[in-house]
Amino acid sequence: MNIRRIQMKDNSAIEQIIRECLMEFGGNRAGLAWEDDSLHQLYQYYTNDENRAYWIVEEEGTVLGGCGIAPFGKEEDICELQKMYLTSTTRGTGVATELLNIALDFAKHHYNKCYLETLQNMQGANRFYTKSGFERLNAPLAGSEHFACDAWYIKDLT
Repeated sequence: MNIRRIQMKDNSAIEQIIRECLMEFGGNRAGLAWEDDSLHQLYQYYTNDENRAYWIVEEEGTVLGGCGIAPFGKEEDICELQKMYLTSTTRGTGVATELLNIALDFAKHHYNKCYLETLQNMQGANRFYTKSGFERLNAPLAGSEHFACDAWYIKDLT
């Protein structure tokens, strides 16, 4: 498997993977990434600012997932791990750890903390984030746009 920065040609494939994952876990509803304007154009969203980036996991030219880093709201020192989704066949292969490490290495150059929001019923993801050093929060950070998320995490990058 190869991990690389997103390209324009990846937009529809990664949107489809994200939507399939959201449907799998009941996330195809308001207040979640399902309704994000940027979901149709992730390449444009993540490449128009040096403090944002998105990585694609691919194998033999087939997109298998990805994740991004972008500023969180108006906070200058906090980023958000965004849209980390993998196909069901890619989960559990260890590629998520590689993908997360690449994203966090990027984040460390621009931010002091990394925040993320998810759903409690994504149990594998929640275990993964805890294992990766994220601390569970009791509530979302102020400024969160995904009001339907019910699990929040933060990680110190310093």
